[in-house]
Amino acid sequence: MRDELDQLVARLSAGSGLRLVGLPRPAVVYEAVSRLLDVLFPTGPAAGVRSTLREVRAGMTAQVERALAFAGKEGDAVALVDEWLERLPEIRRMLVLDARAAYEGDPAATSPEEVVCCYPGFLAIGYHRLAHELYQLGVPLVPRAISERAHSLTGIDIHPGARIGERFFIDHGTGIVVGETAVLGRGVSLYQGVTLGAKKFELDEHGNPIKGVPRHPILEDDVIVYAGATILGRVTIGRGSVIGGNVWLTESVPPGSRVTHSSEKI
Repeated sequence: MRDELDQLVARLSAGSGLRLVGLPRPAVVYEAVSRLLDVLFPTGPAAGVRSTLREVRAGMTAQVERALAFAGKEGDAVALVDEWLERLPEIRRMLVLDARAAYEGDPAATSPEEVVCCYPGFLAIGYHRLAHELYQLGVPLVPRAISERAHSLTGIDIHPGARIGERFFIDHGTGIVVGETAVLGRGVSLYQGVTLGAKKFELDEHGNPIKGVPRHPILEDDVIVYAGATILGRVTIGRGSVIGGNVWLTESVPPGSRVTHSSEKI
């Protein structure tokens, strides 16, 4: 048995063939984001904010340094993390509006505070708004780690590149997918099982997907998308439109549209 174990150890020690050494450490990123949300919305006395920010700054700087080195990108990790932290007041302002939108949009919500405390949709939005700012700063890998943490906690998958306006409301939420180049205006509401995805991928001369091409939907202000609806491609859903449950939509619709599965008509 010892010889067999020695052989197994040797095979495992040969590695996976993937370049994993030097990747950011997800556990450090997860802890940092959780602590920042506690700073933004403390449930007790707001003590130790300075020490928390100092520790988050140090931990995230190390992870951003690792991400930049792994991706072969130039950048000052300290400056990037400092800029990210400077945006926290604006992130909180938007999250407060998100919480109020959830309270106003959900008859079961008794207060915005209940939304902050209990709603997985709000948690996913919080993670997204933090991840998106890092994404906007050009930090590789770390924003995706944040978004996938929210995905694992809530079942809501929002790519950090998605641009989402104020007063965003997610009701129930499980199974929602929002793609990298999606653009959501102000006052958008999504229900469980909604997909804002890509219809097709442009390929390069080697047959590989071209990265970063706009390929996900644009939802203008005050659009509501009900449970199970799928909207694919770079289409525009006009302001104030309502997309009914289980609709499959691959074309743009004008402002004020009502699209239902039963009629399959705009």
